[in-house]
Amino acid sequence: MNKSTIQKVSAASLLVALGIIYGDIGTSPLYVMKSIIGDRAITELLVYGGISCVFWTLTFQTTFKYVFLTLSADNQGEGGVFSLYALVKRFGKGKLVIPTILGATTLLADGIITPPISVASAVEGLEAIVPNLPTIPIVIAILSALFAFQRFGTQKVGYIFGPAMVVWFTMLLVLGLSQIVHHPDILKALNPMYGYKLLVEYPHGFWLLGAVFLCTTGAEALYSDLGHCGKENIRITWIFVKIALVTNYLGQGAWLMHQGNEFLNGQNPFYTIMPQWFLIIGITIATLAAIIASQALISGSFTLINEAISLNFWPRVALKNPTNLKGQIYIPSVNTILWAGCVLMILYFKNSAHMEAAYGFSITIAMLMTTLLLSYYLVFIKKIKMGWVAIILFVFSIIEVSFFIANVVKIKERWMFLFFELFIFMVMYVWYYSRKINNRFLKFTNLVEQTPMLNELSDDDSIPKYSTHLIYLSKADKTYEIEEKIIKSIFAKKPKRADVYWFLHINRTNDPFTLNYEIVEILDDKVIKVILNLGFRVQPKVELYFKKIVQELVERKELNLHIRPDGSTKYNAEPDFKFIIIEKFLSVENDFELKDGWLLTSYFWLKRLSISDEKAFGLDKSDVEIENVPMIYSPATNLELNRK
Repeated sequence: MNKSTIQKVSAASLLVALGIIYGDIGTSPLYVMKSIIGDRAITELLVYGGISCVFWTLTFQTTFKYVFLTLSADNQGEGGVFSLYALVKRFGKGKLVIPTILGATTLLADGIITPPISVASAVEGLEAIVPNLPTIPIVIAILSALFAFQRFGTQKVGYIFGPAMVVWFTMLLVLGLSQIVHHPDILKALNPMYGYKLLVEYPHGFWLLGAVFLCTTGAEALYSDLGHCGKENIRITWIFVKIALVTNYLGQGAWLMHQGNEFLNGQNPFYTIMPQWFLIIGITIATLAAIIASQALISGSFTLINEAISLNFWPRVALKNPTNLKGQIYIPSVNTILWAGCVLMILYFKNSAHMEAAYGFSITIAMLMTTLLLSYYLVFIKKIKMGWVAIILFVFSIIEVSFFIANVVKIKERWMFLFFELFIFMVMYVWYYSRKINNRFLKFTNLVEQTPMLNELSDDDSIPKYSTHLIYLSKADKTYEIEEKIIKSIFAKKPKRADVYWFLHINRTNDPFTLNYEIVEILDDKVIKVILNLGFRVQPKVELYFKKIVQELVERKELNLHIRPDGSTKYNAEPDFKFIIIEKFLSVENDFELKDGWLLTSYFWLKRLSISDEKAFGLDKSDVEIENVPMIYSPATNLELNRK
């Protein structure tokens, strides 16, 4: 199903939305009420107040902020923190980089804790049938199988996600209604006064917001998956999803009020409201829903890193397309990191109850960063009056800061997790700002002024021909400029004579799926600049695109390429192309300020760990030559050399 089809509202598109969008937020009934009650005495204020807070959190935070407001901030139909950043970065003048990195970091961190808590919560339902069942091996086996399956893509099994989630939400609805009829007074819990009393009158009630927040942790992922389904499909299906979620929470509350015990005693209200005969079926459906939720987070993490690479926030890593579906990618290194993180999470915390105590802190930060970026969108793109934006910003800042404060106490349960988040943050920070420093020291020259020498070299038969078509990748975004290092490479000790010199510049656009090119002829048929415009979700398959461009120019009989020999022979029908990649290494002849030196040193270490440029740009190894060039950014100026 292509993108344009998915964006339209139909029964099929609504089914797709249910299967992709709501995995995380849809599985929250597995653990939210259990986390709110915990080992506290079951009272009307705790139960009614907890449900009231959950309902109004879903109403304000999920429905109003994300489904209504944030989904409107789409970038050509795409959502997520990087898509939003690409929309508003020109208005922030560099001030939005850190908020974007923080938002992306915390979203990736969510990709490590959501799969184990969802799967563990589902599998632990078996303990009601088989007491003292060792669930850890089962959870690890399910997660390991899920991550191992990523390399094959989800095309073959993805079609069952939608129907499976319909069954899941229908089950939530029916189970909730089956309990509400026994205790209809639970409907009073929707009154916001119960939520207010819980926060103000219940002992340490404010800190229960940390548990309440678990009901909306999937809202940020909901925005990130916007491009898969379209905002209208999400908004329509959210009506059904919210009714099912709220009904189930009310049903769990109704059971809590009439079950007769003062404490939960380790029981999970989600499973106790099921009839005994239905328990195995319910656990199976819950496990499948948890796997679908995990899959959504994993796929979202791949997309996030792909966007980060395109926007220069992450080192280049190997990307694979496991299927022919547009936008479906697989990143082996990220898959391995996520799998290891998920397994370590379940080994460390051992069960979902302990994970609940650590879950939520990261997402509050992601939501705060989205609110900040959203305010720029509302002011500068939607042109909403500053007063209204200030009110919106104030309301959601109060809500999200309250959740953040309530979740801060979870740091003591997850302090080791901060190292993982710090690692992600530092990689993005170093890669982005070191590239800024690197680009600052690039020197450019006027390409037009170099054309006489290039023309003379091309016609000089005394110099052996290096290649028929010589292609350099250039960072020069101005049409008639080129890097000095490229000119030096051409006119080096062994000049590179070619029939045609191509200078290819990749221009990353703020739109996600742009794919077009521009041709600038600097010197008749001999010096040509190609500007390849790629969206931030398009993989830079440079050789494939370049050969396609040349093929189109030949077919259109442009630039006389159709009458010029292309270097092919009777022994090899392929045109003679040679791509030159200039690999840089940090020279010791530099004198930096401490911060710049640290950033650039870290950058080159990360570059060693990332894949080569030839792989990153999809170049055939046989068509590429790599030149190593020392980079001298800031040579020492205090050197004194006196003649004896």
